[in-house]
Amino acid sequence: MNNDINHMHFLVLHIGEAYCRANWNYKNVCSPFTRMYYVSGGSAQIVLPDRIQDLRPGFMYIIPAFTTHSCICREEFRHYYIHIYNESGHDILEDWILPTEIEPESDILSRIQKLHTLCPGMELTQTDPSYYDNSSSLNLNIQKNKQRELYARVESRGIIYQLLAQFLHEAKPKQYVEDERITRILDYIRSHLDTSSNLDTLAAFSCLSKDHLIRIFKRKMKMTPVTYINKKRMEKAQLRLVTETTPIKEIAYQLGFENQTYFNRLFKQTTGQTPLNYRKAVHNNMI
Repeated sequence: MNNDINHMHFLVLHIGEAYCRANWNYKNVCSPFTRMYYVSGGSAQIVLPDRIQDLRPGFMYIIPAFTTHSCICREEFRHYYIHIYNESGHDILEDWILPTEIEPESDILSRIQKLHTLCPGMELTQTDPSYYDNSSSLNLNIQKNKQRELYARVESRGIIYQLLAQFLHEAKPKQYVEDERITRILDYIRSHLDTSSNLDTLAAFSCLSKDHLIRIFKRKMKMTPVTYINKKRMEKAQLRLVTETTPIKEIAYQLGFENQTYFNRLFKQTTGQTPLNYRKAVHNNMI
């Protein structure tokens, strides 16, 4: 398993304290960044793919990037939110099963408040994700982050590491890391999303026959290598569609697709929208 923290290039996109009164209700949210919450008062719930998670005062919560979820709030709810975006080509958090809820160290709130002061002007103006999950908002805040003083960027990254460490302390490696062959194949796929990787390429890289490769990969990952490759490409495509103005045809080509029609069809199968409609939807919701 690749535990190189040099793959953790996190930037703060949004941070602030929110006071909600039964208006924090959003369905099927799926963002290209990781969310962390510290609940300071009241109660709410997050509906995850496999369960409903209660949000309680004094606890921290994490929702990894590209995790579809819904928010439910029926009363007053106060919390700090921290949205972080990983610039690295591979997010090592993907290799860990993170606890959704933790009881953090007693001084964690003061660290979050310090991070807030280091990131001026990065609060949300709207709590509705459709207003800030778009290229305009994301690009603006990425630039805001990078334009801060060097000391602020260094200290911010240190605090982000501290917050993530709270969750990693109780995390467990995903099952596939038990097989070094699969780990090496995953690392190869993630670093070659811009090429037309196929079974022949992966078999040659792993020194396995194609049948053997498919068998052990499916046993560990619960999907075929090709399905996994396409899943990671579609995640990268979603991120690029909301953070860039690169033409769709060029994005498809840069992600290893020689046929844009196939790229469009696969994207719609994954997200329910064509790439063009996906991009239009987020642009129509710009602040």
